[in-house]
Amino acid sequence: MEIFWFIPSHGDGRYLGTTKGGRAGTYHYFKQIAQAADQLGYKGVLIPTGKSCEDPWLLASSLAVETERLKFLVAVRPGLMSPTLAARMTATLDRISKGRLLINVVAGGDPVELAGDGLFISHDQRYEATDEFLTIWEKLLKGETVTFDGQHLKIDSGELLFPPVQKPYPPVFFGGSSDAGKKVAAKHADVYLTWGEPPEQAAKKIEEVKKLAEEQGRTVEFGIRLHVIVRETDKEAWEAADKLIHYVDEKAVQTADQVLSRYDSVGQKRMSVLHRGANKSRQSLEISPNLWAGIGLVRGGAGTALVGDPETVAKRMLEYQQAGFNRFILSGYPHLEEAYRVAELLFPLLPLEQQNNENEFFHYGEIIGNNISPKFIKV
Repeated sequence: MEIFWFIPSHGDGRYLGTTKGGRAGTYHYFKQIAQAADQLGYKGVLIPTGKSCEDPWLLASSLAVETERLKFLVAVRPGLMSPTLAARMTATLDRISKGRLLINVVAGGDPVELAGDGLFISHDQRYEATDEFLTIWEKLLKGETVTFDGQHLKIDSGELLFPPVQKPYPPVFFGGSSDAGKKVAAKHADVYLTWGEPPEQAAKKIEEVKKLAEEQGRTVEFGIRLHVIVRETDKEAWEAADKLIHYVDEKAVQTADQVLSRYDSVGQKRMSVLHRGANKSRQSLEISPNLWAGIGLVRGGAGTALVGDPETVAKRMLEYQQAGFNRFILSGYPHLEEAYRVAELLFPLLPLEQQNNENEFFHYGEIIGNNISPKFIKV
């Protein structure tokens, strides 16, 4: 199991739907989170993309030199970037980071935002363009000279002069819940990503993508994107969930729904259905044992959180792993403090690859009476 964290470049705070308890989205703050994730042993961080976010490529290239082991999952945007430019950016950042780049393929889901970026093609056409984009991008990074004449893209003798560190190219993560998205993911993805749906729904997606990949003569691994609210007791965790949406009122929910309802993303529609018609009670928002849809009331994209004490949350994560997921991209509000909380409470209970052995040389907890390590005191 590999655990990733999240850089909240579109905003962060102690509560949703309000400026109360909000954090300034500064580079210094993002660096704090990245360095905490690096030191704590997270495998990498996802940096989001879109007009509500800081540019992920610039942010990742800055944070790469501030960290040592952390990998960066950064979006390429077919339709908004040319595949040759994206290949050069990929190779450069992979070299700068010494092989710590991962690629997140984002076809887009908001037609209004895409129109503002100059893209005016339909949902399924975006995945056709994505297929062409990745075909060219992969060949360039393999060192091939590419001439390509497709329905959406045309390249004449494209070349990449400086190769990436990772061969043949950095691993490709790909989300897409539509039939069109799953077909392209099966053809190109190393890791298929999905937002946090109930385990039985998520497992069904795995089987569908596995079958499509087998038809391509390929195998694909699977990742899931979830928020986490973990506390020492179950009661404290659910209280924290309620507190997170304390300032979310009906106006905020309606405002978010007006925007998200225009999306043609099947994944977003599936997320929205999970909380539609729900009130703010635990009973209506707990859509599966310990899977809570409260975040999706006002947040686009990943809208569900695992809520509970460490043993319970770890058990739920192991259930997802048993279904086929081995990469977990997690987040929590606020992201700096929760990076520590998740690592301290959950990591010891999960089958993780040890990434950071340097911490074994340091003591944990304050020395008692200026003389005795707390590790010798039985609790």
